[in-house]
Amino acid sequence: SELIKPYLGSKYKVTEVPKSLIFYMSKHSGPVNEIQWCPVWEQSHMLLSASMDKTVKVWDAVDTGCCLKTYSCHSCAVRAARWSSCGRRILSGGFDSMLHLTDVETGKQIFSSKTEFRISALKFHPTESNVFICGGFSPEVKAWDLRTSKVLRVYKAAVQQTLDILFLPEGSEFLTSTDAVSRDSADRTIVAWDFQSAAKISNQIFHERYTCPSLTLHPKESVFVAQTNGNYMALFSAQRPYRINKKKRYEGHKVEGFAVGCEFSPDGTLLVTGSSDGKVFFYNYHTSRIIRTLSAHKEACVSAIFHPVLPSLLATCDWAGEIKIWQ
Repeated sequence: SELIKPYLGSKYKVTEVPKSLIFYMSKHSGPVNEIQWCPVWEQSHMLLSASMDKTVKVWDAVDTGCCLKTYSCHSCAVRAARWSSCGRRILSGGFDSMLHLTDVETGKQIFSSKTEFRISALKFHPTESNVFICGGFSPEVKAWDLRTSKVLRVYKAAVQQTLDILFLPEGSEFLTSTDAVSRDSADRTIVAWDFQSAAKISNQIFHERYTCPSLTLHPKESVFVAQTNGNYMALFSAQRPYRINKKKRYEGHKVEGFAVGCEFSPDGTLLVTGSSDGKVFFYNYHTSRIIRTLSAHKEACVSAIFHPVLPSLLATCDWAGEIKIWQ
């Protein structure tokens, strides 16, 4: 993309809150569950989307707003899809319990495997590009190796479902958020794991009685944020014992049972989240105040993500199957 080239060598500028709609993209016939910019900066005009309509799509979301390719390898809703670190493959998992690694150019499956559970969360290891973690409607979370097409490790928690997975820096530890909230205790809502040994490091991280549909890491500081079904985001240390910051809560948006994602801007100054009422909320990370809201969608906005290179370019998606690009 010619638009991205001038930014590749330079330092990321300060993120501004986007104000205007650039592209309105609506080729999905069902809710969009996840969107992700291509992690290879030279190819970061490409946006990946996974939908309940059983498809994964790749868009040119910077230059044209057009759908470049549609991949229809799943027979049920696609809940999770991730770019490989090289940008040439897409890993997807769905409610058909299938895992597929698809070649972006040819659309052929490089790897496919049936799991024992419906998949709702996938994350590649930050430094081992052939390793990923998969979770879903099961007490177990599994690490896979694409070179052998086999399960490397199994992580067992006394839960029914994994909602999200977050690797901590370097990848030696990771967090899972789960649906385990009982009336008298909220242990196991967020569980920290040792990646190598599969040992549980802690399950006493978040004590409020809300599930956390998504987790996100700060790009520069050793902290992470959990989106909660209490209609607020909570801030935690990303180092043991992962203490919650009781002085900061990011509230004002609505979650209401949707898997609403949240993310920091690349410079770490803003925290952005979707909302079940279709709005996008921009928070000042340091003060936790709302800077602005954007009336982005009519249906629940489940994801809002900043472009990794172009300052202030934002992609959003919603429960009606729409994807929008803002600047």
